Amino acid sequence: MSDINNTQELEGADETNSKENATALNETQPIENASHDEVNPGQPDAATSQEVIKEVAEESEVKEQEDEVINEIEESNAEDAEDEGNKDRHKIEVKDYDTMSLEALAIELERLLKSEKIQAIRSHVNSINTEFKLKFQALIDEKKEEFVSTGGNEIDFYYSSPVQKRFKEAYKSYRTKLNEHYQSLEKNLKQNLTDKLEIIEELKGLINVEENINTTYKHFKELQERWRTTGPIPRDKYNNAWNSYHHHVELFYDFLHLNRDLRDLDFKHNLEKKLLIIERAEELAQDDNVLRSFRELQELHKMWKEELGPVGKAHREEIWERFKAATKIINDKRHLYYQEIDKVYEKNLETKLEIIAGIEAIGAQESGSHGSWQKKIKQIETLRDSFFNAGKVPIKVNEATWAKFKDAVRNFNRQKNAFYKGLKKDQYKNLQQKLELIKIAEDNKESEDFETVTPLMKKIQSDWKKIGHVPRRDSDKIWKQFKGACNYYFDRIHAKRNAASKEQVEAYTKKNEFLGGLKDLKLPEDKAEGVDLVKAKIKEWQAFGRVPNDKRYIDGKFQKSIDGLLTKLKIDKTEAEMIKYENKLDGLHDSNDTRNLDNERNFIRKKIDEAKGQINQLENNLQFFTNVDEDNPLVKEVHKNIAEHKGALEVWKAKLQKIKNLY
Repeated sequence: MSDINNTQELEGADETNSKENATALNETQPIENASHDEVNPGQPDAATSQEVIKEVAEESEVKEQEDEVINEIEESNAEDAEDEGNKDRHKIEVKDYDTMSLEALAIELERLLKSEKIQAIRSHVNSINTEFKLKFQALIDEKKEEFVSTGGNEIDFYYSSPVQKRFKEAYKSYRTKLNEHYQSLEKNLKQNLTDKLEIIEELKGLINVEENINTTYKHFKELQERWRTTGPIPRDKYNNAWNSYHHHVELFYDFLHLNRDLRDLDFKHNLEKKLLIIERAEELAQDDNVLRSFRELQELHKMWKEELGPVGKAHREEIWERFKAATKIINDKRHLYYQEIDKVYEKNLETKLEIIAGIEAIGAQESGSHGSWQKKIKQIETLRDSFFNAGKVPIKVNEATWAKFKDAVRNFNRQKNAFYKGLKKDQYKNLQQKLELIKIAEDNKESEDFETVTPLMKKIQSDWKKIGHVPRRDSDKIWKQFKGACNYYFDRIHAKRNAASKEQVEAYTKKNEFLGGLKDLKLPEDKAEGVDLVKAKIKEWQAFGRVPNDKRYIDGKFQKSIDGLLTKLKIDKTEAEMIKYENKLDGLHDSNDTRNLDNERNFIRKKIDEAKGQINQLENNLQFFTNVDEDNPLVKEVHKNIAEHKGALEVWKAKLQKIKNLY
């Protein structure tokens, strides 16, 4: 395009020789940039020459900078020309794929395949695929380290995940669809190229046709429309094809020098359209949405280049400089935007390097226990998640940063594995100890000697808890075996207790009925016969047996009933106490457990010692009352207490003698 390349369009010298010029120009190659004025062939002096060289060099440097902006846009448009679908990529949201989980990445890939054109999602899919591979490889490394640390051989390691399968299927579908698209596209691109080359050939022939100029001009406009509506061509053919096309368009306009009205009309139309493009570009230069402005600027350049022809020479330089100025503003803002993005990436890099340093510091800490290692593992997992969520870093250091992160994690895992491998010997010893406890449990689970075996079973359960970890592959198996033997034994005890409880419930029912009958019991008038009747009732009560623990209150009710009967017989307190005590001793003796009698004997002896101590203390207190009358209330109170304690002492001694008689 002459305007974009700062190329001057050719004008015919005059009407008389225009046909000759046109015929000659028809055979020329695409025009290179030309100067506006011819150079004076005269030899300048040395000083002037140096100034001219310097000035030309400065102008050349400025022009190179301006051309870089234009070339960048033209290269992008040339690429887009091959694949019209690429325009759609600008409308698709670019998400923070580096912060997504594996499942979220798979879901996003499936969504893009379903809702977007296959040719428009290439960059998105590439980013998603890269992130998925990085994160899944990190997961694989983690699982492998865990497998090795628990005793597995690295060569036997295998890990698969449903999310991996899901992602592979989606990515395979993407590749299939993309290949089908490009196969179809390649065919269309070649045909479009053929069509455009035919248009160029037809353009060449226009200036040699002997026909009415208006008819030729109409044919020319039709060729322009066909060029615009013909689809994209291969990008490596784009610039050459366009330059050739534009060159012959320029030649045709020179040919139109014979009919200035038609040419000037086209120049006017092109000028109006290009001024509108310039105004829109200047509006975009003020827009804060930098990326959107640049994308629309690309479209404006494409319209300027492909849809519009040249303008009159008087306006050509002016409008092109104006368009370039707006283009430079937009492009400068775009570069500034990316510089700010680079600053964010640099900050992310600092964060990630700090995280890596944190992982290295944790790896350097000495740890000698399972608990401390578990704490460090959790810290590493937290830092690992923070690393993945820290955002993107400059692409030039992305691979190096990832490698440094993997090395730090790998070094930590090696130390962790070394520690847990050292624990294997201890775990094997623990396994042998637990197997011995299992043998004890299984050897005694059928025992009927509950009094001896129950404490033993409880002890081995306690010992089991104190033994450390065993290899994971054996842990569940031996625990189920040990638990099964212990549960079998204690289930037998519970079954027996449940049977005993049934007898106790029956005893309670009988005692409850018996207790009701005592309320209506009539005592004989003879005191001795009454005592014998009461003792017989006590014996009968004892014969019913024990009641459930939560029903033992009924024994208290029975004692109150006996107290009432003895009171009716007018028996003194000591004798009544001994009758009830005999009832208690009979119950202890019938239990066939000598420990109960031993405990009762020790209890009585303790009470005797306490009574003697109280009596001695009170008698010693009397010695402090010198020259005091025996009728003194305090003295009388002390004597009363001594008498009560001596009476109680005699009762305790009588109870002790009863116990001795049982032995």
